[in-house]
Amino acid sequence: MTLTQWNFEQLELGEGARWINGRLVVVDLLAGRVLETSGDVPAPFKEIAKLPVPVGAVAPVRGSDRLMAAFGTGAGLLDGPAQENFAGDGMRVNDAVADPEGRFWVTTMACDAEPGTGALHLLGSPSPVLKGLTIPNGPAFSHDGRLMYLADSARGVVHLFDVERDGELAARRVFLHTPKQTPDGMTTDVAGNVWIAFWGSSVVRRYGPDGRMDREVRLPARQPTSVCLGGPDMGRLFITTARHGLRRPSLHDGALFAVDVNVPGRPANEYLPAVG
Repeated sequence: MTLTQWNFEQLELGEGARWINGRLVVVDLLAGRVLETSGDVPAPFKEIAKLPVPVGAVAPVRGSDRLMAAFGTGAGLLDGPAQENFAGDGMRVNDAVADPEGRFWVTTMACDAEPGTGALHLLGSPSPVLKGLTIPNGPAFSHDGRLMYLADSARGVVHLFDVERDGELAARRVFLHTPKQTPDGMTTDVAGNVWIAFWGSSVVRRYGPDGRMDREVRLPARQPTSVCLGGPDMGRLFITTARHGLRRPSLHDGALFAVDVNVPGRPANEYLPAVG
């Protein structure tokens, strides 16, 4: 596997990598920027939106060219007002994703990362779905939508849930516990493997459905943040990183990377307004 630095713009907090309509879309979370770039060949980012609040991630909207987004303390169409707010002062969104049924899930956390104040929310449902988290990242879903992975990064744990037809979560258990490392953004491939970025560890790893690690990608950047499978054959792993908090960031910190892998993924799930 050959790692490529896809471009040389250093994002403050690159996050939310998603493969949408044949392009890679990422966010610079704290800067409120939504960016896109080609997945075919290395290319600069094009800014498609700039908001005055943090933006956690976006999802395509079925039957539309618009994007659903988690921003500020809530969620709504990227070019419109918040449809729902999940948290109050001192809080912000952190991550978000649509599941295979078209529901939109959002995580929130305290701006100062106060322990136990983070939560998982489901748009259109009584909130929060899950409380007592600190820095919740993900969720990521299996391609049949029956499993959900959710990291609580500050605690070094990735939880696994069964997802009922109505979106209810059941059978919570620990998929991965790495108390000395920080699991961040995640994605799944068509074989049910889970790719996880590890903040502060310069590494991204792939785990099988049984929780065993079988692939590792080392990075020259210290803070990998999110991962996404995309590209022409959906077999290219894109990795965002961050320079946030680093006293002396290198030219790699905050950059976007890509590496071709042997098991493909699928494009980002679409948000269905009638569902969520």
